[in-house]
Amino acid sequence: MMDTSPTSPSVDTDRRPIAVRRFRVFNAMAGALARAGVSANAISVSSTIFAITAATALAGSAHVREPWSRLLLLASAWLIQLRLLANMLDGMVAIEHGKASPVGALYNEVPDRISDTAILIGAGYAAGGSATLGFIAALTAMFTAYVRAMGKVAGSNQEFCGPMAKQQRMALVTAVAIYLALAPAVARPTWRGFGLMSLALVIIIAGSIITACRRLARISRTLKGGEDAKRPIV
Repeated sequence: MMDTSPTSPSVDTDRRPIAVRRFRVFNAMAGALARAGVSANAISVSSTIFAITAATALAGSAHVREPWSRLLLLASAWLIQLRLLANMLDGMVAIEHGKASPVGALYNEVPDRISDTAILIGAGYAAGGSATLGFIAALTAMFTAYVRAMGKVAGSNQEFCGPMAKQQRMALVTAVAIYLALAPAVARPTWRGFGLMSLALVIIIAGSIITACRRLARISRTLKGGEDAKRPIV
């Protein structure tokens, strides 16, 4: 989700770098939403609705029979992508189309934290998932965002580096959900009740810890006036 604060002195460095933001189709969508009077904050809220619905579909996939389980997994993958699309469009409407609001910073962060938490916990309850791993993944993902926000408060740029930032977390859950939806039963291995979704959550947990450490190191060097202060966010 992009920064929507109208008073931000460093909008470019405060926005998550997303290459597809430059695509004409997304610029057209943002323009249409702005002309229709849809606020950036409303789009932020819609991203959370998509995320909670995706989490419900993920969790439900473990409690229904096929083909409904597969359909729910496909639906969750689609809804996760809609969540990310809304995350991108809210900032485009706010900044490129002048719809930022004084409370934009709150709508920028709070819905994202709810969305990440819901989807990762939902993945924990999904077919092949682990509830415990889902909660741990949600906590570690929250910590990466906390480190980024605290770095900004301390005077650094917003650090969006990975290897397990929001896009990577959501891409992994999406890919596993699609695979589980399409793969034959014999190609969906489990070990003592742990399946591919559990493996994805382990990767997210490990990657989030690495991400938090990388962000802390970069923020620390920036605040000390090191070379990272002059280096663009990657």
